Amino acid sequence: MNTADLGLPVDVPSTALFTDQYELTMLRAALEAGTADRRSVFEVFTRRLPNGRRYGVVAGTGRVLDAVENFRFDAGVLDFLREREIVGGQTLEWLAGYRFSGDIWGYPEGEVYFPGSPIMRVEGSFAECVLLETVILSILNHDSAIAAAASRMSSAAGGRPLIEMGARRTHELAAVAASRAAYVGGFATTSDLAAGFRYGIPTVGTSAHAFTLLHDSERDAFQAQVNTLGRGTTLLVDTYDVAEAVRTAVEVAGPGLGAVRIDSGDLLLVAHRVRQQLDELGATDTKIVVTSDLDEYAIASLAAAPVDAYGVGTQLVTGSGHPTSSMVYKLVARAESAEPNAPLVPVAKKSTGGKTSVGGRKWAARRLDSYGVAEAEVIGTGPVPAELADRQLLVELVKGGEVVAREPLDAARDRHTAARAGLPMSATQLSRGEPVIPTEYAHGASGS
Repeated sequence: MNTADLGLPVDVPSTALFTDQYELTMLRAALEAGTADRRSVFEVFTRRLPNGRRYGVVAGTGRVLDAVENFRFDAGVLDFLREREIVGGQTLEWLAGYRFSGDIWGYPEGEVYFPGSPIMRVEGSFAECVLLETVILSILNHDSAIAAAASRMSSAAGGRPLIEMGARRTHELAAVAASRAAYVGGFATTSDLAAGFRYGIPTVGTSAHAFTLLHDSERDAFQAQVNTLGRGTTLLVDTYDVAEAVRTAVEVAGPGLGAVRIDSGDLLLVAHRVRQQLDELGATDTKIVVTSDLDEYAIASLAAAPVDAYGVGTQLVTGSGHPTSSMVYKLVARAESAEPNAPLVPVAKKSTGGKTSVGGRKWAARRLDSYGVAEAEVIGTGPVPAELADRQLLVELVKGGEVVAREPLDAARDRHTAARAGLPMSATQLSRGEPVIPTEYAHGASGS
């Protein structure tokens, strides 16, 4: 089986330096202090959703698993750390044998989350867990932000397909991750071939204005494209005069023309005029695709327009105004000593300024109302109440250092569709508002 079938990158190098230096300095000091082996529990969560968002979307979990598997300090990495004198001999020796051997639990990819949700829990020795902070956060913060924007756009599109086309508006590697996250959030296809190659996402693409400008006439350009790609292709009709281009497109391809793309102007007005013109020319089955710096609000404004698909770039890959999810990675429990069976004690940051956290190893469950709709995110540190036992959200992702939760990317995409459908209807409103369900703390835990 091709690794793309499981959503795995084809060739991932060591991820060990996708980290902040302070993690290595903490490791060095903990090794010297004799506290590095204390069993520890770290959790990923966010204190609040981006302003106006009703829910978050977990994305990037599969990429986190890849990163953990490939977190290895090879000779070149160790030489770099030695030459820069970032760590000393004892730490270098420890890093040379590093393999994460702990457990990771988390919300499955595609699930929704809310303030305080323990989106991921990493357990093991302090030393092996603390090193993973930056790489886990950088993946989850980015991918979840893109997936949340994609989910809002997908909801606004009302079932019409969305095309991800933002590769030219972000870093080349971020573009691949963004395409993957967008697919989880509900997009149907991508223009990015690297994303198609790595993750098996369906790819699409026809032509840009440059192709039309290359030819002596618009007719010549359309004829060349149809000759090569067939009548089912999509012709770009706004290089010059839209009405004339639509007429020429149908003359060249016939009424069986696949689609036309509109990339500028008053999209609502132009789409109506183009639909009327296509119908009058007999091209009643020809689709209309619109692009042009769309976001969820622009997509929603086109709900009544005769549009069949949307292409989204800049606003998607920048999280539609919220390029990060503000997730943090905090130590919530640690053993009293380095002894294997030493009991865990809750720990938490208690400083002022809105950055307090909740100590203790947590569970999470989603309580439903009598109609089967989510009504609360319940988080606790003690026994799980019997009525919530079958509503728990965390699943085992890594056990004893081995990944145990590989799944196709389509599983995460389908899970998100189901999770969003299980929220109150107001979740899909684009107007500003609070999280669509409250977060409740049980068994003595208190939120911040």
